[in-house]
Formats: sequence, C-alpha cells, structure tokens
Amino acid sequence: MRPIAVFLASFMGLLGRGAATADAGENVIGTRPPEWTVGQWIGSEPMTLASLRAKVVVVRWWTGPDCPYCAGSVPVLNGLGKDFRKRGVVVIGMYHHKSSGPLTREHVVAQRDRLGIEFPVAIDAEWKTLRRWWLDGRDRAFTSVTFVLDRKGVVRHVHRGGEIAAGSADAAALEKAVEACL
Repeated sequence: MRPIAVFLASFMGLLGRGAATADAGENVIGTRPPEWTVGQWIGSEPMTLASLRAKVVVVRWWTGPDCPYCAGSVPVLNGLGKDFRKRGVVVIGMYHHKSSGPLTREHVVAQRDRLGIEFPVAIDAEWKTLRRWWLDGRDRAFTSVTFVLDRKGVVRHVHRGGEIAAGSADAAALEKAVEACL
C-alpha cells in the first residue's frame, strides 16, 4: 500500500472504533453519577443531586448560541421542562465554557438569554462534572451531552451529543426515556 493509503486505513480504523464504542454512552446507563461540582446557578437557587431525588432530572451540557447543537436543542428541552414539570421533571442546563473570552456570570446569562433557555443553569466552569460524568478518559465526539436520571438518581438515558431537533428520533427517544422514569 502507498503511505497515504496506509494512513487513511489507520485513521478510518480509529474513527470506526471510536464511533462504535466511545460515544455510545452505554457505560453510564444504570449508574448513579457523582454529585456535580459546579459554581454559580442562574435562574435557581443551587441544587444538588440529593435535593432532586424523587424527581426525574434531565441534564444537558451546552456552550452557547454559536453551538448549532445547543441552539437546535433548546426548544425540545424547554418543551420537556414545560410539559413535564407538574409530573416531577426538572431540566437543568450545565454551561461549559468554550468561548475565547473570559468566563463571567454575565457572559453565561447573555448566552442563556440569546438561546432562550427557560430552565435553571449551573456553570461547570472547569468542566469538572462533565469530565466525571462523560469525558473521563474517553474520546467523545460531543460535549453537548444529555442525561436522564430516574427518581433514584440513576442514569436511564444518554443522548451522546449533537442536536436534539424537534420532531426527530432523538427528541422522541428523550421524551420516551422521561416518560419511562415517571
């Protein structure tokens, strides 16, 4: 084989392994994630996983309006929060900073407002919780991941990242997971 062909074959093999195993999220289904380590909260008093027991919790990491996956997912997440709030569902946004500008509370509030986020947001400034829940030594295609925790705090569904568009199979799977936890 020519050198470029060898390189491409190796590269495609790595991609194939990563897509098949690293991104699926099966390794966290059925586990209880550790308590989050976050700084400030926007739109809510600080919450803990322990304080949310007996609730179904949807947690979505997001970065801002420049992220098309985050922007495209907000309508579905806002809808879940509205439609299921009275049944004990809490949607929480975890902001993880990717901007080249400084991380300030004002920056996060502006990003939240530009996206139209209607649920509480915590700032995962150093990605501590994101690393422990999702990245922790694994190659992942996205950091905009979504978790559904049942009333006992156990992970029952993971949307491995990217957009959750209204009317999509991903949105239907997310809603089905929330329903199953109720």
